[in-house]
Amino acid sequence: MTQGPAWIEANLARGANGMRGKAATAKRLMSRAGALAGLGLGLLALGAQSAGAQTTSAPAPAADAQRQRMEQQLQELIDMRAQFDGRIRALEVELHGSSAAPPVAPSAPTSDAAQPILTLPAQQQAEAAPPAKWGGFEPGKGLVLMRSDNGEVDLGLVSYLRYLNQHGLDKSYTDAFGRTSAVVPREDFQLAKVQIVVRGWLFDPRFGYNAYVWTSNASQGLGAQVVAAGNLNWTFNDALKVYFGIQSLPSTRSTNRTFPYWLRNDNRPIADEFFRGSYTQGIWAEGKIAPNLEYRVMAANNLSALGVQARQLDAKINTYSGALTWTPSTGEFGPVNGFGDFEEHQKVATLFSAHYSRSTETPQSQPGTDSIENTQLRLSDGTLLFAVDAFNTPGQITEARYQMMALNAAAKYKGYALELEYYARWLDNFHTTGVVPVDDLFDSGLSVQASAMVIPKTLQLYLSGSKIFGEYGDPYDVAVGLNWFPFKRRDLRVNVMGLYVDRSPVGYTAYPVPVGAKGFTFVTDFSLAF
Repeated sequence: MTQGPAWIEANLARGANGMRGKAATAKRLMSRAGALAGLGLGLLALGAQSAGAQTTSAPAPAADAQRQRMEQQLQELIDMRAQFDGRIRALEVELHGSSAAPPVAPSAPTSDAAQPILTLPAQQQAEAAPPAKWGGFEPGKGLVLMRSDNGEVDLGLVSYLRYLNQHGLDKSYTDAFGRTSAVVPREDFQLAKVQIVVRGWLFDPRFGYNAYVWTSNASQGLGAQVVAAGNLNWTFNDALKVYFGIQSLPSTRSTNRTFPYWLRNDNRPIADEFFRGSYTQGIWAEGKIAPNLEYRVMAANNLSALGVQARQLDAKINTYSGALTWTPSTGEFGPVNGFGDFEEHQKVATLFSAHYSRSTETPQSQPGTDSIENTQLRLSDGTLLFAVDAFNTPGQITEARYQMMALNAAAKYKGYALELEYYARWLDNFHTTGVVPVDDLFDSGLSVQASAMVIPKTLQLYLSGSKIFGEYGDPYDVAVGLNWFPFKRRDLRVNVMGLYVDRSPVGYTAYPVPVGAKGFTFVTDFSLAF
């Protein structure tokens, strides 16, 4: 009996060291504690039998002394089990927190039939249950991956599968100077774009970040087919938020942060495409300067940085763009002031905006003709402004000043929307070599887009068209299409569109038509954007 306590203490120490982080060991220790109590009761019964047997052969005082010693040893075993139970409870708290079972008074073990049903501690039951929902989806942010006192991480995705059929186009076109070029039609499937965005804030809600990877898979092997970009920003107040990084110039409504909420899926009317600026590097600011009136201004390197090396720039910060947007009737125009009335405004919503951009451009600052989201300065017949012999004379423009104005008026009501945009562009201050027959150029244009939600939140029909009034031709386009929203939300849609163009002055691999296109094109997109 003198070895019993030492053996128990040794095993207790070994068990305590081994059960940190192991709940199964704690259960074995509890089983041993019960065995000790059973052993003690067995000893007590044995002592009673022994004392009864000795009453016929031993004096009563000796038997009483032996019974007292055995009772004392039994009490020591019971006390030891109580200490043992206390240590087990402490280990359970360490393993499982405060959900460990409350202490109970030691009791003698009973038969197997009377043993209580063992249950998992509350925390283990929670761990065994199906996992609880974590994170979430918030419009304008996407999937919220992490949110804490130190920051937030949100995930966004823009991607679409496109089927394109250009077999309805003429196989050649002739420009304003009589030069003929071939038009090679396409028919293909493309995972046309994948844009993965990570955004949020860090350390202070006023300090935000936005980083994304952007691919144009139709432009495989060309300049800027894959772009890694983003920005850092700081919010001072509602009137001033400052950014540094890559962003589109707010030159027209489509480049003023309205993407991807367009009627056409990721393609603009040809007039918008002809006049607009593009994505570039710089600093910009935005905010609200009066009720229902907001601004955005940007200073940048050039009209389009995509596919342009830093050494190709003209070493001057001379590209500026700004926009004022007024929403007088409701103070809003839907998410990001997007096109169409998916939200079905029950009060007439109106929008008016004015945009102005200017930039000094050179041939070196122009992206490749098929670069993703390229902005090329072109004549209205599609001829590149900086091309050698552009005017069919032995000369070239080597520098030009670009100025462009866009004016918008739009209204939405109960699923219907009508949206107009006027453009005017001036090209002047030419630096030339050889013979160039012009000193300046002026072109203007107009786009009209009308839409109706014929089935609320599900089916939208639209008519979209534009025309350019240029010095070297008056091209136009007309599109009829539908958007089907199978989940009754704008994040996922199927777009089907038939497009007719007449001598398009714009085009590249990511755009539905090439330069000079005349005829019909069919486009179908399955798009996910959040």
